[in-house]
Amino acid sequence: MSKLESQSHQYTPYEQIDKEQLKRDIEDAKATIGEPTQEDFQHLLKMERWGRMFTFSGYFLILALSVAELTLGGLSSAIFWPIALLSALFISTGNIGRWANVTHPILHGAYDKVPNIPAKYTKKFYAKGARRHLDWLDWITPDAWSYEHNIMHHYHLGEADDPDNVERNMQWLIQSKTPMWLRRVFVYIFAGTWKFTYYAPNTLRILQNKKLKEENKKEILDYEYDPRTPFGFELWWNYYIPYAAIKFILIPALFLPLGVGAVINALIIVLIAEFFTNLHSFLVIVPNHSAEDIYMFNKPYKGHGEFYLRQIMGSVNYNTGSDVIDYAHGFLNYQVEHHLFPDMPLSFYQKTQPLVKEICKKHGLEYRQESVFKRMSMTIDLMIGKTKLLRVDGI
Repeated sequence: MSKLESQSHQYTPYEQIDKEQLKRDIEDAKATIGEPTQEDFQHLLKMERWGRMFTFSGYFLILALSVAELTLGGLSSAIFWPIALLSALFISTGNIGRWANVTHPILHGAYDKVPNIPAKYTKKFYAKGARRHLDWLDWITPDAWSYEHNIMHHYHLGEADDPDNVERNMQWLIQSKTPMWLRRVFVYIFAGTWKFTYYAPNTLRILQNKKLKEENKKEILDYEYDPRTPFGFELWWNYYIPYAAIKFILIPALFLPLGVGAVINALIIVLIAEFFTNLHSFLVIVPNHSAEDIYMFNKPYKGHGEFYLRQIMGSVNYNTGSDVIDYAHGFLNYQVEHHLFPDMPLSFYQKTQPLVKEICKKHGLEYRQESVFKRMSMTIDLMIGKTKLLRVDGI
């Protein structure tokens, strides 16, 4: 028996958990907090303002750099690059904030029950139609991500149908003869590009498979980047080109009145920001369900109690404590609470966490919460095949 398996026996075995009592305790905790209110909505608006502050600050620094270069006839590298990197970091933080702290809860319908909420903050209207690029400019389309994430991931967590099962998705690397050091290098490169190399095509594949399944047609096992294929054409036309055209052509072109140099500055900084966005999102998203102490399940769950149990056993939290810390983590540091209550506001998780911890203690369940950097290290070990997810026999 491994050290990790020995540690797992300190907790109540899966089969012995009173799932019906767990269900009652969790739903009682939810009832204690109550339904979403205007206070929760105001918290969302604050998170939205923070994101816009970062975004506008980043572009303002590009403007300031360009004006300074034009006025002074150039800037030294010692002045230019620190400001340029800070600008890219601000833009990147705004990008992550828009996705994780605004789009994510809204597309779950987290604020739909708030009285008198503006329609644009509801699941039905957010990022729909003409508002797609206004509400959430990204490589991913809202409808594809909603189905891949909100349905397939949340309600098949750790199962064969979970599209975000890292161990399964990385089998091509794990089963290869690639040296361990080179596998790590690949993971680092992948982390800087994963939104458009993996997330965009994978969400499209999952959405198209839904339609193919409804028509009793053969599903797509892998995606293609070749725009000459039907899948590749859809990927480029509705995913890659709209985002790239706005982000890497239109936005830099807005600086043209300050000269070609300003356009080049803007393009360089926006490209760096894109790299930072990929790294940041990879850091806070991927380790949520990926490490040697996280469980996989062979069969679908039965009943709400078992559903709740699997969300706890299949998720991990990061450090929490304040809006600043939580914003930096995209509120994904409350992953256990989020998977128990996916349609609740961000501020709800801050209130619920102490209650969920007590419930886990009562039932002898491990409540995992560690630094995101430690969890990232554990995730990389899983991705390269150094460790494996836990399994429970017959489950």
